[in-house]
Amino acid sequence: MDAEARALADLVLDAELAGVIDPLTEADEAGATPEEPTLPLRLLPKVAIVGRPNVGKSALFNRLVGARAAIVHDFPGVTRDRLYARAHWCGREFAMIDTGGLMADAAALPDPEAAAAAAASLSADGLPSAIERQAAAGVSEADAVVLVADGTTGLTSADAEVLSWLRRRHPNTPVLLAANKCDNSIVAATAIADLWSTGMEPWPVSALSGTGTGDFLDALMEALPTKPKSTAGGWGDGGEGAGSERPLAVAIVGRPNAGKSSLLNALVGSERAIVSSMPGTTRDAIDCDVVGPDGRRYTLVDTAGVRKRASVAGSADGAEPLSVARALAAIRRADVVALVIDAAACTQDGRFVATVQDYRLSELVAGAGKAAVIVMNKWDAVPERGPGTVAAYEAEARAQLRPIEWAGLTHASASTGRRVSHVLAAAAAAGEQHGRRLSTATLNLVVRDAVGRRAPPAPRGMTRRGRVYYATQPTTRPPTFVLFVNDPALFPEEYRRYIERCLRESAGFAGTALRVLWRGKERDGDKGGGGPGGSNKSEGRGYGVKKGR
Repeated sequence: MDAEARALADLVLDAELAGVIDPLTEADEAGATPEEPTLPLRLLPKVAIVGRPNVGKSALFNRLVGARAAIVHDFPGVTRDRLYARAHWCGREFAMIDTGGLMADAAALPDPEAAAAAAASLSADGLPSAIERQAAAGVSEADAVVLVADGTTGLTSADAEVLSWLRRRHPNTPVLLAANKCDNSIVAATAIADLWSTGMEPWPVSALSGTGTGDFLDALMEALPTKPKSTAGGWGDGGEGAGSERPLAVAIVGRPNAGKSSLLNALVGSERAIVSSMPGTTRDAIDCDVVGPDGRRYTLVDTAGVRKRASVAGSADGAEPLSVARALAAIRRADVVALVIDAAACTQDGRFVATVQDYRLSELVAGAGKAAVIVMNKWDAVPERGPGTVAAYEAEARAQLRPIEWAGLTHASASTGRRVSHVLAAAAAAGEQHGRRLSTATLNLVVRDAVGRRAPPAPRGMTRRGRVYYATQPTTRPPTFVLFVNDPALFPEEYRRYIERCLRESAGFAGTALRVLWRGKERDGDKGGGGPGGSNKSEGRGYGVKKGR
């Protein structure tokens, strides 16, 4: 990974140090909770959080699930797609659903996004209505609804409109009214007085400090049924109970407008994520459980488009660094990364030309040690396709995306659904290799053959040659090999790449990154023990070296 790729990853750290992003733990990144999942998410009772924009729905969502699962920023319209996470209270487990703020038109978006929406001809049929469809889908499958209002401003016409819609469309679903931003209980009693006019009891809470959330959760548990009214969906963490096979986590990453959300919707078969021609539509990392044609379970993670570091740092959208942080976290917690590339945009004079950002993302994937699949999306829009176009594009992609030249590759069209099933098949094959383990005997045969065909070179000015004594594979995900040698400094980078190529050619591991570690002998043992668990009286006992007379 070069300096520019490291700088992109350092963007998240810069934002953390500046206070823009709270440092995430691994448990927070995965939306995990201290309790071990006992039921799949689709079998849990669900609670949807709804309300107008900028009343603190996502902050309350994070407070109730006990993790920073949703992006929180101080302007309206940050949350767009619906998010799912597990929550626990008093021994009960349930699912929380975060939704976007219900707005009337694109003019309610922040100024930069309002301009972008207007340029994309987004109106009531565009982004705002798509957010409302996502919220409506979350409410339709919920067993209880939390209507969040701003306790500092009291009841507004927008709050009354949302409540009227809930009562009209979902009369049998219990609704609780949460008055957020009530840090002071004494002041809150006066501030929320007009909320009683709704005919409901307002519960003063503070998502920031947690004030009042205990009493509110007690009331929510009384209203929440023990069994869900719907078991469809199952979006979220993929938990299927103890002892079941873990689903394969596939992160869908790429540049903005590469078609990542369209690919997710095509694989799911429904509008799980909002799709728009406006760049930056996706904000959060959206987990979605699906079952492939082969019966295998997958957790697909749609992510925001990742732009160049300079573009993100200078963006007027304050939530973009948060979205990039979620995308990078999704790469770290995935088994397989599907790098989505806009094949039509990368076509120049009938040839495939990868962008610099596609190359940087491939470096991030390789550096994370993940399995990878290159998805050439929008294949139907590639001009002048011929019989040899597929082979030519594949060769060019592997040559230009060198950090993941070993990745699986498929072409598809997410907008038409053509060949999208091949993406899951390629991900499954790469995931299988990602967790594959070689026996020690087989591994040493492969290494011995590679060294026998090409001995380590003698560095200039030195008479000693590198010698390999023994090889083992201590772990998988990614497959990691340790080679015990006399001195790692005697093996140049080019020879190390040769050994990795031999491992791939002789033992497979297509579609996954490999880790090859070189461990030298102790200084005082250079004349003695050469390998682990034994001693070599002569340094010439390594692979490919004949014994002296």
